[in-house]
Amino acid sequence: MAEGAAAVVKRWVGFSVFLAVVGLIVAGMMLRQEISDHVAGINYEMTPRVNELAEDLELTDAGRRIFIATHPTIDGSQHFNDQCAGVDHSEQGHVLGCYTSDRIHLFDVTDDRVNGIVEITAAHELLHAAFRRLGEGDQSLLASRLRGAYKELVPSHPDLKERMSVYEHLSESAFANELHSVLGTEVRDLPTWLEDHYAQWFTNRPALIDDFESYHTVFNDLQSQAVALQAEMTSLRADVERRKSAYGDAVDAFNADATAYATRIERDDYRDDPDGQQRDADALQQRRVSLDAELDALQADIDRYNALRDDLEALGEVSAELDEHLDSDLAPITTRPNER
Repeated sequence: MAEGAAAVVKRWVGFSVFLAVVGLIVAGMMLRQEISDHVAGINYEMTPRVNELAEDLELTDAGRRIFIATHPTIDGSQHFNDQCAGVDHSEQGHVLGCYTSDRIHLFDVTDDRVNGIVEITAAHELLHAAFRRLGEGDQSLLASRLRGAYKELVPSHPDLKERMSVYEHLSESAFANELHSVLGTEVRDLPTWLEDHYAQWFTNRPALIDDFESYHTVFNDLQSQAVALQAEMTSLRADVERRKSAYGDAVDAFNADATAYATRIERDDYRDDPDGQQRDADALQQRRVSLDAELDALQADIDRYNALRDDLEALGEVSAELDEHLDSDLAPITTRPNER
């Protein structure tokens, strides 16, 4: 009897050990990515610039672990182009970051007018890394929910559809991957479930949106000002051309009438009508004054047009300068030394 009880106990102990081993295996499989990220992070030495960026992103522990595991680089030279050479560059504008081979590479934009652009690019690429770490089933489910949220958001966010149009050629999964990064870094009002989803990696997503809207406003304002100037110039030019033509006709008519008036004087046609001569002289003088005033007005509008053209050229220079700072193809060839 005692031996039977001992055998039962032995079997239970063996079964418990088996369950414990299975539990460890399952837990290990579930935590495999976290463990892998932790190990990858151990082998990475952050520069002060990258560490500052990680702090600015206000990441959760999970977000920071993924970010560090991707060994992020920030480079202001053309070496960045080499790092992102294999990435699909179909997106409009300049490529400021990429996530490739589980590595995040960022172009170092230092123009104060677009503060926050590196942070938003880093957050965008981090969300790509987070998406990749989801299981296939979770990715598929999330992709479906993201598409649904996208359809609901487009009517109140018309710019979002244009923003995502550059990704329409991608597969459903790849499109969802891009949408996952865009919504998380560029759209303020999201469904609660999606806010909770992004809260896995960011403790202060509204601050990210503030950064995005801040630098995005710079480009929007430049574009709005340029469009307004071009519209005003087009309208003013048409008005000036019309008035110049009318002015030319009025001058021709005045010259003809002035010549006729001089001829009548030569023929002494006003000998018996001095009052008529005075009236015609006064009328010609009033027309001359009116023509001189119209000429002054035309010149003022021409000067105004030229000033608007100068303003538009100045805006173009500012836009070109910003564009140059965002263009990694124009960056120095040599890599900037890492900050230690």
